[in-house]
Amino acid sequence: MKAKQLCELIPLQTEQLKELLERLQHQLQPQDYELIGSLLQTLEVLFELIQRARMSIGRLRRLLFGAKTEKTGSPRANTSRASGRKGKNHGRNGTDKFPGAHQVKVSHRSLKTDDVCPKCDRGKLSLKDPVRLLHFVGQPLFAATLYLLERLRCNLCGAVFTAHPPPEAGLQKYDPTVGAMIGLARYEAGLPLNRIAKVQQSFGVPLASSTQWQIVQQSAEELKPVYNQLIQEAAQGCLVHNDDTHMKVLSLGQIIAQEQAQPDSPQKPKRTGVFTSGIISVVQDHQIALFKTGRQHAGENLAEVLIHRVAQLPPPIQMCDALSWNYPKNFVTVLANCIPHGRRGFVDVLDSFPQQCRRVLDDLAHVFKYEADTKTMTAEQRLAFHQANSQPIMDTLHQWLQAQLDQKLVEPNSGLGQAIKYMLKHWQPLTLFLRQPGAPLSNNICERALKMAIRHRKNSLFYRTEKGAEVGDIFMSLIHTCSLNQVDPFVYLTALLRHPQRLAVAPTLWLPWNFRQNLQPSDTG
Repeated sequence: MKAKQLCELIPLQTEQLKELLERLQHQLQPQDYELIGSLLQTLEVLFELIQRARMSIGRLRRLLFGAKTEKTGSPRANTSRASGRKGKNHGRNGTDKFPGAHQVKVSHRSLKTDDVCPKCDRGKLSLKDPVRLLHFVGQPLFAATLYLLERLRCNLCGAVFTAHPPPEAGLQKYDPTVGAMIGLARYEAGLPLNRIAKVQQSFGVPLASSTQWQIVQQSAEELKPVYNQLIQEAAQGCLVHNDDTHMKVLSLGQIIAQEQAQPDSPQKPKRTGVFTSGIISVVQDHQIALFKTGRQHAGENLAEVLIHRVAQLPPPIQMCDALSWNYPKNFVTVLANCIPHGRRGFVDVLDSFPQQCRRVLDDLAHVFKYEADTKTMTAEQRLAFHQANSQPIMDTLHQWLQAQLDQKLVEPNSGLGQAIKYMLKHWQPLTLFLRQPGAPLSNNICERALKMAIRHRKNSLFYRTEKGAEVGDIFMSLIHTCSLNQVDPFVYLTALLRHPQRLAVAPTLWLPWNFRQNLQPSDTG
């Protein structure tokens, strides 16, 4: 039997199970009959859970066989694989994709410009584009230079004379690039400090994890004014995305455990979870990423950002999923919900209801295809384009979804029924892109940002203290803001850490999109 056949969902009826047990009662030993009865009852309960969407067949399959993509397939991609042609992301980069590589100009050994051609003895040589040759070398994350300063001693008076260190030795033991690199390795790549320490030890340049923490903690304090300024800037955005993911902070876990141990206390915790919230704000031509870890949900953290919003500005568009804790209390936003969240309900039950689910997925695929065609349009042009092309599809889909329930074509408590009810309940925020210029279709940009926090959780499991979580939030916010604005985060963090006094006085001048204007020629060397 094929794996696909094993995963098919067969409708079960209680009467059928009873009849089967009655037929088997006189054909099996008592212990075998009891075992078969228990198995069938378990199967019936499992089927009920699936039908009530508490555990969809798609989620069950992910639990048993591992996660798979939610994409429904691309004929173009399948064709390129079958033909053997390299796809779009074949993994090879041209030499123009290495702007950070050290460049060495190599002149011809015996020829130069305007020399007579040695082949024809008549023409003159002129320069062409050079041949580009890449060479990679391995090296530790942190390199160290040991300066041996010569000392001279007078054999008569005992005076000692020590050579002055060269300028490149610096005034500090750890260059600002060290803090920037630890931040990137720790919070972008997700490498725990003890693993970095092991790698450094193997290169003969040890850097203990405790030392790394001291450096990165001090660096975060110096970067904090810019982080606070990013909060101020993000509050003025015309569009904000927010979401959160679970996180573990040991010190907060201890506080929650102590609160739970006192059930009669008036300070019994209302919430026992810890979360990392991600906020993406679009401000004019810039995108700002903010991370905040603690006991607050995404909506509460968004409210703390919107406190700084200028009162004269209109309410921003807020893109999130339909969870109530994503909404900021006491602040008005123009709500947009994520279409892929609604789509996911149909993906999960696709094997059980292929015809109905395929109809919904195909309609939404056309809408996202139209969205891809709007990348170069203005907000007003994009709105008009969607109204002309996506509006008829969405209107027809809404009528079809409503008819499934009104005409009792779908059991409301089944997985498909739950997916349909979710779409209908949140139809207005799901289709805001058809009425509001600039309204997005999905919250994918925020979910991609939260992968930084998820990567940290998977690799390091937890933050030890709230201070450690704050350091992570600062570095993740600055690093991902750089990535969103096509700025090299290492260059940016290094520039900030070289001028902590200047950015503390005027953090508005040290944002990712304007910091280069404040650099001296020596800063870029």
